[in-house]
Amino acid sequence: MTPSHLVEETDPRAILRGGLPDRYLSPDDIAEIFDVPKETVYQWRRQRIGPPGFRVGKHVRYDPADVRAYVVQRKSADRDAS
Repeated sequence: MTPSHLVEETDPRAILRGGLPDRYLSPDDIAEIFDVPKETVYQWRRQRIGPPGFRVGKHVRYDPADVRAYVVQRKSADRDAS
């Protein structure tokens, strides 16, 4: 039997999450992660400039893998601009 901490280290989802939770994120989570007001998160969504979200009923949710990809893309764009 393999210890769970070893499985977590080799789980490819752990790499994709990049330290983000293993659940869909709410606008509150996004605001906390980026240290911005929740209204900023909603503005990003309206302007389509932030991490991509999707609706589940009336709720907006974010996939941690998409948020991670957004961060990587932003970092790459900033490096290319310098």
